[in-house]
Amino acid sequence: MLQTRGNKLTWLGHATFRITTPSGKIIVIDPWVQGNPVCPEALKKLERLDTMLITHGHFDHIADAVALGKQFSPQIVAIPETCAWLESKGVTGMSMMNKGGTQKVGEIEVTMVHAVHSCGIQDGDKIVYGGEACGYVVRLPGGLSIYHAGDTAVFSDMKIIGELYTPEVALLPIGDHFTMGPREAALAIRLLGVRHVIPMHFGTFPLLTGTPDALRQAARDVSGLEIHAMKPGDSIGYSQPLRQIKKGGGTSRRRCPIPGRDVSLQLILV
Repeated sequence: MLQTRGNKLTWLGHATFRITTPSGKIIVIDPWVQGNPVCPEALKKLERLDTMLITHGHFDHIADAVALGKQFSPQIVAIPETCAWLESKGVTGMSMMNKGGTQKVGEIEVTMVHAVHSCGIQDGDKIVYGGEACGYVVRLPGGLSIYHAGDTAVFSDMKIIGELYTPEVALLPIGDHFTMGPREAALAIRLLGVRHVIPMHFGTFPLLTGTPDALRQAARDVSGLEIHAMKPGDSIGYSQPLRQIKKGGGTSRRRCPIPGRDVSLQLILV
């Protein structure tokens, strides 16, 4: 079972994830919310946003970055060229970085890693240079380490990412056509050495034909692998305050349930 250590991961569809830390801070990776056809309507309105991570400048990863950046003034992590474009649109709060670097951003630690993809930004009727596409290894409160691969092909240096940063869970694109498909993602799993995988970037458009079932079949030889096949709006983990509960004459602490659909429930007994 994936131990989220009090953090909550919610898939908003495509490559967009909302992470809630135990203290209630909100992190969004690849902010495509309003125009995202698979994001549930109830989740399209954010109440707060503390940190935004952007893997690259394609519309399906950055479409709401300007609006959300102006509304909430979060710290924004992106490659320098993408940060410069956001600043040209009046957005502030850049925590720019480049591949191989690590920085502390609020409650989290972020390492920018390589991705094999393009990074043009649609700006009116022009496409402007947005730097290079990237991925992130994010270390959350409590020690949970997540690898968000962004849009990418499989590449041999994923082995280095696994050895150097040891992510516990990988968010991997599997849709094919614009990114790796299930066959390539299965190789990525072997290179990374992860045992928890959340498939993403599939099913949004007809061209994205890869499926979690196909990934499961392609990676069937990986011992101990758990593929967490989520639906848009699903969450893993809880980040609610602890309440005291009497249990067997003693006192334990348990996280309060959250209404809605969650694919795993983490109980903490002390």
